[in-house]
Amino acid sequence: MGSLVSNVAAKFAFFPPQPPTYNIQREGAKITFARIRSEKNIHVHLLDTKRGNRIVAMYWRHPYARFTVLYSHGNAADLGQMYDLFVQLRKHLRINLMAYDYSGYGASTGKATEYNTYSDIEAVYQCLTTEYGVKQEELILYGQSVGSGPTLHLAARLPRLRAVVLHSAILSGLRVLYPLKITFCFDIYKNIDKIRHVKCPALVIHIPNNQQNLNCRDFGATTPLCAWEQLMMLLIGPMEKDYGS
Repeated sequence: MGSLVSNVAAKFAFFPPQPPTYNIQREGAKITFARIRSEKNIHVHLLDTKRGNRIVAMYWRHPYARFTVLYSHGNAADLGQMYDLFVQLRKHLRINLMAYDYSGYGASTGKATEYNTYSDIEAVYQCLTTEYGVKQEELILYGQSVGSGPTLHLAARLPRLRAVVLHSAILSGLRVLYPLKITFCFDIYKNIDKIRHVKCPALVIHIPNNQQNLNCRDFGATTPLCAWEQLMMLLIGPMEKDYGS
């Protein structure tokens, strides 16, 4: 019974675009995107995960960045669909951006499962540390919708992160379907339990469907939002409308 319910929850969790909105191609030793425009500051990687899949990741450097954002997207998008959003985030926040497609999404191999997404983000983090020398103190993890699962999986293991942003995060897979008060062992993405192990500051954003203009009151905040948070808020409203959850 538990396995059946867990499988049902997983079916509701992943909706990779079909067909994918981009392809990848090799130009000598360089990997580039096909069907979407590419820029010289983008590095495209094919990363092998410990569960045997090969996933696509893109690293986008900003010349004045102080921080790097590792972005885990929602359940119904791939890197091609998210590309224009990444342009805006990088431009307005002046950040380095690392984004990736889960196993089974875009040009990544394999199948989307909870544990595959954990292996996916671990491979991306390893790339950030080994290829680009990114330190925990310089890294912000951003998880949107189902992306909150791998985000909190990694955040709970990295005590010195700069920050975590959770955008339309889920409490757990089964809690999307049922108003549960306890966590079952066969549930997926047990975020409600994992977040207590996160040591860094966290910004939690969840926008009602009929509301795009937000202020700190919407989150029960008792202090004004800092400039970075305010700018993030201005970007999130259109994101929720255009890219969904």
